[in-house]
Amino acid sequence: MKLWQKSTLSKREVDQFTIGKDPEFDLLLAPFDVLGSMAHASMLRSIGLLSQAENQILQKGLKKIYLEIQTNSFKIDPGVEDVHSQIELLLTKRYGEVGKKLHSGRSRNDQVAVALKLYYRSAIQELVAEIQQLSTLLLELAEKHKNDLMPGYTHTQLAMPSSFGLWFSAFAEGLSEDLGLIQMAFELCNKNPLGSAAGYGSSFPLDRNLTTRLLGFEDLHHNVINAQASRGKTEKTLSFALAGLAGTLNKLASDTCLFSNPHFGFISFPEELTTGSSIMPHKKNLDVFELIRAKTNQIQGVPTTITQLLTNLISGYHRDMQVLKEEIFPALERMKSCLQMSTFMLREIQVKKGILEDPFYAHLFSVEEVNALVLQGIPFRDAYQQIGKAIEEQRFFPDQKKVMHSHEGSIGNLCLPEIQSKISKKVAAFDFQKIEKAISKLLA
Repeated sequence: MKLWQKSTLSKREVDQFTIGKDPEFDLLLAPFDVLGSMAHASMLRSIGLLSQAENQILQKGLKKIYLEIQTNSFKIDPGVEDVHSQIELLLTKRYGEVGKKLHSGRSRNDQVAVALKLYYRSAIQELVAEIQQLSTLLLELAEKHKNDLMPGYTHTQLAMPSSFGLWFSAFAEGLSEDLGLIQMAFELCNKNPLGSAAGYGSSFPLDRNLTTRLLGFEDLHHNVINAQASRGKTEKTLSFALAGLAGTLNKLASDTCLFSNPHFGFISFPEELTTGSSIMPHKKNLDVFELIRAKTNQIQGVPTTITQLLTNLISGYHRDMQVLKEEIFPALERMKSCLQMSTFMLREIQVKKGILEDPFYAHLFSVEEVNALVLQGIPFRDAYQQIGKAIEEQRFFPDQKKVMHSHEGSIGNLCLPEIQSKISKKVAAFDFQKIEKAISKLLA
């Protein structure tokens, strides 16, 4: 059964090819399709296309389906094209002709578009919660280890003294910036396309502001062609935000894999968080972080794929857009699992103390010694030459326990409250409470 089916049936091969992987993703969209349908039915009642009694029947039926979805008793029957067809079929089967009235004033195009927006909005809320949890842990670790020095690197070579406090808090502030990227994507996800129909509006006097309020959207796409064009733009914008976040986690995972290598030995994890080898009894592999590294690289490739899928499409809907789900849905799930596992693992991280007391790291302090001479009145270039010569002649013996950094964001002044404030402001800007209130009222 298809919403668009008439008397002529498509060939089985056409059906199989055009349906593609949709059944795999439709169950994720199911609760959001129901919410969109509930708002649409209420709007149809407000403009007289449904009677009060008909709207009550549809609301009751849709709430029942929503509960079935939540309890995992909802399924798409064999031969039914998608979740949208399944929901309408159930309503018609259970309540009669009124089920056939629900689709008045909308196309499957805007029906799918609004379900996608609601799904992305919900997925972003879950991601923000995970980011908040990870960033809180990173700041706690930064405070705990702010006095534990470690090597800093440039060009993969020893550079200057760093600290674990500096290292942990760098990723926390990075996550605050990633939240800014996600906020931009969220703004696009939080606009209502419902009522744009197939992209050219409807001859019914639809009240699009009403469905916007009922679904807790911040705004609507006013122009109906632009509403349709938001399909694809939304996914592309979201994919770039995910790629930014993935880049932060990728660097964290890469550093962790390197620093836990026995040649470095800066950090370690309990054995139960590692995996072993089938032939090497000594192996303790950090497979979790290696997989985070791999999965975040997958995510960073998604914007390119989505951009290519959308290239050269003219205005209006195209079936090409169906394939977007195959890219963005798994990316959202991968991102959430990578955040969760990063938090899970870092709760057990063990930091080595006194690393820079080893004479091996003496050259890290060359800049400290140059700056000390500058403070005595020696010009910087002369001080640089003096310390450089001492290193060449192997008579450079710095005090490796003293690092005098006090400016904002340095080893001695991590600015952890300021970074926490950035994160809190970014999280508050999403205003999830407004959305939750609207959805709760719709389901009440």
